[in-house]
Amino acid sequence: MKIDENLAAVHAYLCADGYVTTNNKWKYYRAGLRNTNLILLEDFQERFEKVFGSKPTIRKDRRCEKCSKEIYEKLTEKFGSFYSWEWRMPKLNLKLSRIWLRAYFDCEGWVFCKKRQNRHIGVDCVNEIGLNQVIDALNRLGIKSVKKFNAKRKIYRILIYSKENLQRFKDKVGFLHPEKNKKLNEVLEDFVVYEWDFPKNVKKCKKFVFNLLKDKTRIKKPRYARIISREEVNLKRLQKLLKEFFDVESNYHKSVNGIGTIYYELNINRKEEVKKLIKLGLIPNLFK
Repeated sequence: MKIDENLAAVHAYLCADGYVTTNNKWKYYRAGLRNTNLILLEDFQERFEKVFGSKPTIRKDRRCEKCSKEIYEKLTEKFGSFYSWEWRMPKLNLKLSRIWLRAYFDCEGWVFCKKRQNRHIGVDCVNEIGLNQVIDALNRLGIKSVKKFNAKRKIYRILIYSKENLQRFKDKVGFLHPEKNKKLNEVLEDFVVYEWDFPKNVKKCKKFVFNLLKDKTRIKKPRYARIISREEVNLKRLQKLLKEFFDVESNYHKSVNGIGTIYYELNINRKEEVKKLIKLGLIPNLFK
């Protein structure tokens, strides 16, 4: 069997929540998927039929199963075991890896969001070798992850953090599972946008800088103004535009707060420069 998009997805489904099993005593051969989500069961059913030309049945107990010795033998001869500790991710090109990962995470993955604190995609597995192959496949797509081991449960875990990695997962892998897809969108929306979007139009940009100064300028005695940002690029751009639009000189530097968070601080501390801000109506007159 040549691995195409359908077989890549079927294989991932079987490694995650599926089974390819036989029983010599009862003389049965089965391949199927257990999942509570009907959309995933229907996707497995459709792809399975395209691969093997035989349609598995979706049962009331939320299984999609086909009994066939021929299909059992094809799958095991091609891929070996599908048991939790033994499955292996086949060698796939980038396109097929994305499809395999999508089906695997649709079944085994979760999306977690604790507002402004902890946002990640995770997956647990007892199969370290298989999970390492998943990590490698994610790396090839530019998606960085962290592997942990729970000694008590004797299980391995992959965690995907940061907006950049989560966005890449959405763009390059994604979820067919509607609830997980919705949750991932919520996670991405929860990230604060720290980089300021300076308009390209000069008139609009000048107004933007004026309003930004009015909103974000803090007065710190003795009589100087400061603006703080998490992103250096914001203050680097603002410093240039302050000079260009308002002839105000400034400087900025990197700082670290008490819990180790890095931030940047732009200072306007020369008396003549502060007076320019007062004249613009951006800060109150402290020289009275």
